[in-house]
Amino acid sequence: MGLAVVLVEPAGPLNVGSVARLCANFGIDDLRLVAPRCKISDEEAVRMAVHGQTVLQGAQIFETLLEALGDCQRVIASCGRIDHGDIPLQTPDQAMPWVEEGLMRGAQVALVFGREDRGLSNEELLLSHRVVRLHTGDHYPSLNLSHAVAILLHDLQRSSHRAAAIDPHGPQTAEAAAPPQLEACLQDAEALLLEAGFLLPHTARARMAKIKALLRRAGIQMKEIAMLRGMVRQLRWAIRCHRP
Repeated sequence: MGLAVVLVEPAGPLNVGSVARLCANFGIDDLRLVAPRCKISDEEAVRMAVHGQTVLQGAQIFETLLEALGDCQRVIASCGRIDHGDIPLQTPDQAMPWVEEGLMRGAQVALVFGREDRGLSNEELLLSHRVVRLHTGDHYPSLNLSHAVAILLHDLQRSSHRAAAIDPHGPQTAEAAAPPQLEACLQDAEALLLEAGFLLPHTARARMAKIKALLRRAGIQMKEIAMLRGMVRQLRWAIRCHRP
């Protein structure tokens, strides 16, 4: 367990190499790339990695963000856009102590960063438990990818002393379920709500986004997901059995 830096569809080898170097700077060896649009073996990436070339060479490649987050109990995404809908944003000062606490508890934590040109979609942001926006001006909020990574890793380092007072052997709070587990439950729920008429096909996506945000803010746990999936399946059975 530990901290993973996740880059979604990075296109610039200079950025990928720079992020690998940053991972080495902050003692992180888990770099994950989702559908990268450049090669980690690119000469520019290797050159920019400097002493982080081991991290670069060991980077894991995933087809989707959901797959990259399969083992993560705490997920925080970086958002540079202002058109993020109703997704609540936090400052680094609010979010980083929560990340550090998770690391001290032994959780697998992921910091997720979006594409250089358009960041993360709202659907991708909803896969995270927290969304953080850096302190930039509204007239030009988007940062260079490697700069955003550097700021958040620095803020995480600063917050570590705040979490140092937490007793890792004290009362344990169960971690939230990993995103794929919650996503599977939500797919079952969406099918039920469509069948029951609560959702309509043309509005289902928007309404489910609100439900997803609600459950992720609640930090729903794996045993609670199992209970919800059981309820959904029983309700679907009851609807079909009693349908005339």
